[in-house]
Amino acid sequence: MKTTLWTELSPTSPYYLFVPREEKGRETYEKYWKITDIFPINVTGIVTARDGFVIDFDREVLKRRITMFRNLSIPDELVEQTFKLKDTRGWKFSESRKELAKDENWDVYFTKILYRPFDVREIYYTQKMVDWPRSEVMSHMLASNLSICFMRQVSLEENYTHFLVSEYMVDNRTFLSSKGIIQQAPLYLYPDTDKKDLFSHKKETEKREPNINPELFKTLSEVYLKELSPEEIFYYIYAVLYSNIYRTKYAEFLKIDFPRVPFTKDYKLFSKMGEYGKRLVDLHLLKSPELDPPVAKFQGKGENRIEKLRYAEKENRAYINQSQYFEGITKEVWEYQIGGYQVCDKWLKDRKGRTLDDIRTYCRIATAIQKTIEIQKAIDGIYTEAERETVLF
Repeated sequence: MKTTLWTELSPTSPYYLFVPREEKGRETYEKYWKITDIFPINVTGIVTARDGFVIDFDREVLKRRITMFRNLSIPDELVEQTFKLKDTRGWKFSESRKELAKDENWDVYFTKILYRPFDVREIYYTQKMVDWPRSEVMSHMLASNLSICFMRQVSLEENYTHFLVSEYMVDNRTFLSSKGIIQQAPLYLYPDTDKKDLFSHKKETEKREPNINPELFKTLSEVYLKELSPEEIFYYIYAVLYSNIYRTKYAEFLKIDFPRVPFTKDYKLFSKMGEYGKRLVDLHLLKSPELDPPVAKFQGKGENRIEKLRYAEKENRAYINQSQYFEGITKEVWEYQIGGYQVCDKWLKDRKGRTLDDIRTYCRIATAIQKTIEIQKAIDGIYTEAERETVLF
């Protein structure tokens, strides 16, 4: 019809999207290293298919569940009903009970998982109990390691804030997104000493190898005239991914494919970005000296039970019930998102109905976010200069 206002589209390779999108800067952006090429070994997060059974806040509570599960003197029907367990395509309830009952090493499978942003929990991690363990990568996260977490794509309506460091395996929904699931890439790879025992290579720390493309090492060493450590490259990348300028500038491209990373030719800028990246990593692992003293304090009298959450913007308070609250939580901190989760709100929501026994952790999380916001501004102060002349591969 003559009255219809048409928008002409020119879909281009390789995506051929039939929606309007910003193409400015694409040619330059696509010359940067894709993160999955930087860290060749990567995989999506695990899927247990029974989170409520194999994951818990408390290891002892989890251990009691597993002990009951493998006790064959208790009828299948009782265990099944108690824990609401059902067969899945790759997991059979009765068979798994029998297998675990015969396993003399059943108690070595307890470890940790980054379940949601800043939310580390206990998991019973074995192929006998987890549907999709992603062991080809997660085995490397059972020893001392770092990893970077990201996503391939998010919905066009979302802001891309889907980056986080983890020293543990991750759940496939650690980032909430209406499109796509988390991807995890370890910094180091450990020798495959025994495929039957995912925990057997913990002793082989001296033999680990960096999970970084050798070509990247070679090129950067030639440009900077010095050998780089895997950590230096990791910290630099982390700083770039936390630049708000980077996230805004390449927003359209971040939503449809794995992130790409520009590497500056200037070693001083590389080093400075790396310093910021290391600070962010330490903050996000809750290991930074910058977390003390915390910006938040827990106030009020009561039983520390999380009942009804409420944020009072004028007072900078996050209430967990009628009389108790965390103060010093600014609106910017309260609303800060990693992936689709509003971190400070989500962490408390997931503990609703529980007595809060890790008050210090929440105060440190709020502090980490506050410091992250400050460091992101500092990164943006040098990011444009760092990107002006980049190493092309």
